[in-house]
Amino acid sequence: MSYTTDFDAIRISISQAKGLPNAHYIDPAVYDEERHALLFNQWAGLAVASEVPEPGDAIPSTFLGVPLLLLRDKYDQVRVFQNTCRHRGMILVEYACKIAGAIRCPYHSWCYRTDGRLVSTPHVGGPGQSTHKDINRSELGLIEIRSHIWRDVVWINMNGNAPNFEDAMQDAITRWSEFEQPLYHGGADSTFKLDVNCNWKLAVENYCESYHLPWIHPGLNSYSRLEDHYNIENYGSYSGQGTLVYRQLSGESNEKFPDFENLSEKWNESAEYLSIYPNVLLGTHRDHAFAIILIP
Repeated sequence: MSYTTDFDAIRISISQAKGLPNAHYIDPAVYDEERHALLFNQWAGLAVASEVPEPGDAIPSTFLGVPLLLLRDKYDQVRVFQNTCRHRGMILVEYACKIAGAIRCPYHSWCYRTDGRLVSTPHVGGPGQSTHKDINRSELGLIEIRSHIWRDVVWINMNGNAPNFEDAMQDAITRWSEFEQPLYHGGADSTFKLDVNCNWKLAVENYCESYHLPWIHPGLNSYSRLEDHYNIENYGSYSGQGTLVYRQLSGESNEKFPDFENLSEKWNESAEYLSIYPNVLLGTHRDHAFAIILIP
């Protein structure tokens, strides 16, 4: 079954527009459409680079059914590969690990460098023969997924069709240009995972509005009220909200996070939260930032 959405009732004036049809939240055929048209065709979030802090660190993952391998190569570059051997499609890395030498396929021991190059094909030409005239190693390296790091998020473009990252994200990068500064990850205690019982787009929609604060977050709303927020909309790029009353939190000994350097006065009491389409939610404040990656 295939499904193609008619957006005529959606892409009109906000006073007349309808929401997405129900099928976009419950129908597997629509999810398959989104998978290819949105999540594979654009820059989507996979992970954060801090998950592989040192050369050789490798983490297997699955993105919408595709087995991937996130690693930091020996040259300190973060890369994303298909986590499958080019010979028989065997999964190469099953658990997070430190790759000291090569990535070795457990099936026939084909070996790949951390930059993806195929370097060893034992017995491929027969017993004791590690080469064969029809096996061109230079053409059989790991399949690398196009990737880019911004705000420590590892963004991937699965089908390779998206514009250059800097072009695709130009508006968001410009909006937060003051925060183009080093980010320091807080370690394991600064990371958590949630299984959310809803369609992934509902999580995006929730993030973009403060309308729910009085009822869902009354504590937050007591000092960052509904009326203290403003809407952010950049059609086709991102949506979100901001607050005008951000206040730094203090620890038990009155310690605070240090501020980012050379920020304009706007950020003394402001903070912003952007949903970068399709699946990354970002927040920035004078003294800290965060990223939420939605895995549909």
